[in-house]
Amino acid sequence: MSESKKKYREISELGEFGLIDHITKDVKLHHSSTIKGIGDDAAVIDYESTCAVITSDLLVEGIHFNLMYAPLKHLGYKAVVVNISDVYAMNATPKQIVVSIAISKKFTVEHVEEIYEGIKLACENYQVDLIGGDTSSSLTGLAISITAIGEAKKDDLVYRSTAKKNDIVCVTGNLGSAYMGLQLLEREKELFNNDPNFKPSLDGYDYILQRQLKPEARKEVIEFFKSSGIKPTAMIDISDGLSSEIIHICNKSEVGCKIFQDKIPIDENTAKMANEFNMEPLIAALNGGEDYELLFTIDINDLEKVKNHELIHPIGHIAEKENGAVLITSAGQSMQLQAQGWNQMKKEE
Repeated sequence: MSESKKKYREISELGEFGLIDHITKDVKLHHSSTIKGIGDDAAVIDYESTCAVITSDLLVEGIHFNLMYAPLKHLGYKAVVVNISDVYAMNATPKQIVVSIAISKKFTVEHVEEIYEGIKLACENYQVDLIGGDTSSSLTGLAISITAIGEAKKDDLVYRSTAKKNDIVCVTGNLGSAYMGLQLLEREKELFNNDPNFKPSLDGYDYILQRQLKPEARKEVIEFFKSSGIKPTAMIDISDGLSSEIIHICNKSEVGCKIFQDKIPIDENTAKMANEFNMEPLIAALNGGEDYELLFTIDINDLEKVKNHELIHPIGHIAEKENGAVLITSAGQSMQLQAQGWNQMKKEE
């Protein structure tokens, strides 16, 4: 076919996950040491006595963050945490990070120092080593790419693909708060853009703002698993919303699930903010994303071990594949969950 007649497709036709599946469908692994490649929260490399877990995330100005309201120190911290969360989602321990950053001429040395203050603080809090990286100029703004390297014994690793029927579905913390923090910041930004004399009103919203701007990864839950002798049967971190993540587990494990609305943990600050926006808090919890909580399944025999843990909330169970991923509402109705989490490649209507 000639170049002039060749049909080109917009990336938005596939979407983010469709694009990933498309460009990686024929990737071949050449080394036996690569025991998990593309398709989970992190890759896994087997070094016989232990396995290395490797993951990478890219944060781009204008796509993932807005410097009108994202402090640079918080941004550096968050860039580390989103990668560490992926390592924890494999039931592994983060050990090192590599940082690459692209910066435009609008940034000064002091700005870069602020970013690295946040990076170094996260390294200290999560006991990981900053071992290298790269810097480059940029024509369009700021981009931060971090690769995290973790470690685990092969038998301790947990994937998305190993949930089984009757397993209990659990989440940590609460959901939807980061999304509502973002909605608040976007609202105040628009008000300021319309009136430069406007002073943003953020008092009383500390919790949801912290969850958006400076999230934390669930290190304490992974430590609890180890001390309690619990190995989740499947696990993923919640970066794109509960609906998208449970569907990932169901698809990879070839199962269905039933999730109960009344069991989904939503903080009162999240619900209050949602009400201000005339939004159902459940929508934020299902589709908001950026909570960086852990979604995992456990054998039903381990339910007694987790049911009194303040951070762990059973929200449903794994069912037959034919059932699909189902939400049982407070009124007892069944609704098929849809993967509606944030997708930066979605075509604008």
